[in-house]
Amino acid sequence: MCEDCGWSVPKAAKIDGVPSGEVAFPPNPPAANSGNPAPGATHSHGHSHSHGHDHPHQHDHEHGHDHDHEHPHEHPHEHEHDSAPTSARRTVAIETSILDKNERLAERNRGFFKAKNLLVLNVLSSPGSGKTALVQQTAIALKGRLRVGVIVGDLATDNDASRLRAAGIPVVQITTGTACHLEAEMVAKAMTQLDLDHLDILVIENVGNLVCPAAYDLGEALRVVLLSVTEGEDKPLKYPPMFFSANAVVVSKSDLADAVEYPRAQAREILRQASPNAVVFEVSAKTGAGMEPWLEFLADRLEKTRRAR
Repeated sequence: MCEDCGWSVPKAAKIDGVPSGEVAFPPNPPAANSGNPAPGATHSHGHSHSHGHDHPHQHDHEHGHDHDHEHPHEHPHEHEHDSAPTSARRTVAIETSILDKNERLAERNRGFFKAKNLLVLNVLSSPGSGKTALVQQTAIALKGRLRVGVIVGDLATDNDASRLRAAGIPVVQITTGTACHLEAEMVAKAMTQLDLDHLDILVIENVGNLVCPAAYDLGEALRVVLLSVTEGEDKPLKYPPMFFSANAVVVSKSDLADAVEYPRAQAREILRQASPNAVVFEVSAKTGAGMEPWLEFLADRLEKTRRAR
């Protein structure tokens, strides 16, 4: 269940088309303020009778119990429904449990990645911002200098993974079904399909979504968020948790900036406020503009990661 949207996964994810194992998720909580108790729920009026009638109505029928039943049915007597607060407490406990489990697995992933001398990136953005193009051109540009492997997350299809494989990049596809984010457990299973001993950088291309993935640590060393110039400069203000959590922000598709009248100065100021701890790059994966500072940044972070061991 996502911390932000309350979505629950109806079926298990697949790693390169193979089910990764069933994951148990709680049922959706009852709708808030529905006004109706759940099927089978009971409540006490201080007397015992079945409440299968609608109110108000006139009492011309007999109740088989021994007390006067004045009851002009606008229910003047008070009774408490304990189900709502109990349900709310139960929902909070479920969400906390799921996120706690993810945090534990993320820390385990992080320790494993450090042992393998890997720099791991969690790349996030809205759909269509150019994640796959950036990952592909990064891997190609680093060829001969650093070895890059990729884990790709998508709801359906292996289009992005096929595109990366065609470029000679080792890749594993996670097909999430209808899941709106990757989780640490999915990554742990997917990475067993890669030869991590022969990689320097592992890129996790997350599901295209600016909301739910922000809550899920995957064990990465760098959280990289893309903002395409075609999306509008105000995206960081609309999705603050995602951009605030970023270590790096890549403004993508810079070759289209003039065509869409991208307001660079205003966008930079918004990013300074929304992502105060992030290094910002403006790149075009299509033309190669701005790629070199991005590549140097990755090489430098890998070196620092290895020195810190």
